[in-house]
Amino acid sequence: MQELGLVAPYWVIVLIWLAKVILLALISMFLAWLGIRVMDALTPHIPHRQRIGEDPVATGLFIAGFFILVGLVIHGAITALTAVVAPILGYIFDFRTWGVLAISFVVSLLIGIAIFHIVDRLTPKIPFMSISKSPVAVGIYVFGYLVFFGLILHAALTGPL
Repeated sequence: MQELGLVAPYWVIVLIWLAKVILLALISMFLAWLGIRVMDALTPHIPHRQRIGEDPVATGLFIAGFFILVGLVIHGAITALTAVVAPILGYIFDFRTWGVLAISFVVSLLIGIAIFHIVDRLTPKIPFMSISKSPVAVGIYVFGYLVFFGLILHAALTGPL
């Protein structure tokens, strides 16, 4: 006779789900680190880390952006739709989900960079790269960049695929 309800104890299911959440959060943070490396490569003439460290407001903005990024990633990992229908290792190490996460992150990053450059060219009287003159301006720029990463990672984690 087939059983109705949970076959594994509830605490085992919670531990498996927690392992997947932690793994997705770690993968997302790795992707965010790669995104920050892309930001460094796209704007090599702005010493982000040095300028942010020169002003406590800029440092605070960086920390705030980081917390928003982490919050969005954790929320996305927790609310990511998954069904426990595969073996435990297949559920935790779901390479299809990881692939969709990576691809959607890269596509979103490329779209964001393209739109940034289009807006930069359409507004020639607003010198985007002049932000390097002020540590607070650099802090605000990096804050926005971190929130952007958090949003695209959250969207990738909670996407319908």
